[in-house]
Amino acid sequence: MLNDLYRKLVMEHAKYRRNHKRLEGENVRKVHYKNPTCGDVITLYIQLEGERINDVAFEGEGCSISMASSSMMTELIKNKDLNNVSIVRNEFEQLIRKGKQSNDDIDLGDAMSLRGVYRLRARHNCALMAWQALDKLLADVSAYKGVEK
Repeated sequence: MLNDLYRKLVMEHAKYRRNHKRLEGENVRKVHYKNPTCGDVITLYIQLEGERINDVAFEGEGCSISMASSSMMTELIKNKDLNNVSIVRNEFEQLIRKGKQSNDDIDLGDAMSLRGVYRLRARHNCALMAWQALDKLLADVSAYKGVEK
């Protein structure tokens, strides 16, 4: 019964994507990312204010897992500082790669519904695609800030 609930939650996020839009404006950064294993694509937008993600959105197309995970990620990281985002990101990757978190005190919200993906090794990149896009975007932002100094 719990698996059915999780499956429904994943499908609901895939169909009714949260924060599925384009962001524009001051302090908005974006990155286009393609999952090399299956062709799913995402454009991720974040609006940074200092070390805080004030807003986040995405556009993209792909399988139910990648789109649901992208939707869930945006809910998890909106209005969070980058240190907190890094902790949540690492916990989510543990969930996908090992089927469990290393710290159960970290709330992954709806993203917990993707824990069964760990058994589907070929789908790991689908679930992690949005997070990998975020990694790339934040690395680009860090490099850009380094040039400004």
